Amino acid sequence: MPGKPRLTYLNGRGRMEPVRWLLAAAGVEFEEVFLETKEQYDKLIKDGLLLFQQVPLVEIDGMKMVQTRAILSYIAGKYNLYGKDLKERALIDMYVEGISDLMQMILMFPFSPPDAKEKNLDSIKEKALNRYFPVFEKVLKQHGQDFLVGNKFSWADVQLIEAILAVEEKIPAVLSSFPQLQAFKTKMSNMPTIKKFLQPGSPRKPPPDDHYVETVLKVFKK
Repeated sequence: MPGKPRLTYLNGRGRMEPVRWLLAAAGVEFEEVFLETKEQYDKLIKDGLLLFQQVPLVEIDGMKMVQTRAILSYIAGKYNLYGKDLKERALIDMYVEGISDLMQMILMFPFSPPDAKEKNLDSIKEKALNRYFPVFEKVLKQHGQDFLVGNKFSWADVQLIEAILAVEEKIPAVLSSFPQLQAFKTKMSNMPTIKKFLQPGSPRKPPPDDHYVETVLKVFKK
């Protein structure tokens, strides 16, 4: 029997958090190795474990996978979360890419200079309210189904619930004008695997704090 997937990253969200979300949503247990020093990171590179000298690193099915998008698409395909045909996969890819654009802004927010934080938060709010969330509100309303693609739970749904919760941490009332997304959030949060991941003590990481930012800058310093 193959071992659990092994995730190597920092003890924080970053680019590994969507991987944790997707594995958890698929009901897959995993192990984690946390980088805390630049020496640990340099050793991974020296040992040839990081193809492009970047984490996240996920060891799964005998592979040492890097590049977040490749890792996520492999997991989605392996656990039947990637649609039933090429057209559904294309839709999932489009939705995932759009959500990733929004999540990139959230990912970088903790590293904003103090004098730019308010402006960057306003930008996240504006993009969520006017560019990204309206798309998914419209999709759910038009097809009247529980999930984004093919009326079946997929990678796109996992990415969207992660994004909704991440934005709500910063802007609590962000869904007030999106009734479809409110219902989607409730439904997703009550799915057994996701509900378990949202409980205290799960592998889900808390919002980035100053210690996380300091660790990132220390581990990846040039």
